Amino acid sequence: MTKSNNPIGVFDSGVGGLSVLRSICEQMPNEDVIYFGDQGHVPYGPRSMKQIQDFSEGITRFLLEQNAKIIVVACNTASAAALKYLRETFTEMQFVGMEPAVKPAAEKTQTGKVGVLATPATFQGALYASVVERFGAGVELFQHTCPGLVSQIELGELDTPKTRAILEDALLPMLEKNIDTVVLGCTHYPFVIPLVEQIVGENVRVIDPAPSVAKQVKRLLEAGGLLNSSGVKSRIQIYTSGDVKVVESVLPKLLNEAALVKSATWKNDREIL
Repeated sequence: MTKSNNPIGVFDSGVGGLSVLRSICEQMPNEDVIYFGDQGHVPYGPRSMKQIQDFSEGITRFLLEQNAKIIVVACNTASAAALKYLRETFTEMQFVGMEPAVKPAAEKTQTGKVGVLATPATFQGALYASVVERFGAGVELFQHTCPGLVSQIELGELDTPKTRAILEDALLPMLEKNIDTVVLGCTHYPFVIPLVEQIVGENVRVIDPAPSVAKQVKRLLEAGGLLNSSGVKSRIQIYTSGDVKVVESVLPKLLNEAALVKSATWKNDREIL
């Protein structure tokens, strides 16, 4: 049986999943976390479902080699493309994925009009369609893919004119339609919440899914007797398939914790060395 002091595995196409890692560390300060950022393939949004499934399988096998006790697919695009596949392939492992927070948005909206920011792959996936079908009845959803925003966040450009222009292009037309809630359907996007809030104003609610995902991870660990109660502060290990120095340079803007960054190399886009 997996031991409670084994790490939580978390992965994303890049640094976006650090928004989820941040919430995990806040809610479970004793848990060690191994994070894999697939900067070598970022962004996932324009890629095919098969490619994303292959990447996700390779990363999962890597995290299992690190003795991960639970795996968080901290990427909306990978969750949409690969979560079902991963659960069918690795039947002994528990996975927690991301889904756009349409349900809480639909419950809280007063105008009945909600903006959703996500990648093309997320909008096209069956997971998003299912969420809309289950929870979106009676609510008008306005969608935007925010082209270029993931790349800006990967560079640590959280409040530059270019980043603002991308967000204004998405949000200003939605504001004209009288939205009162914005759903962030990509784990990169919580890092620009301050900028989003500047644009939409104080009367529009912005929903960050990361705290709810961390809460679900904690619930599953508690249910399985796998929560680390050692009292020792968590350690974070970050692996990247991209440039270690680039990741290290943006960490101070994205994470409140110290972390060591190591390089990982893909072999044929299916296996990590």
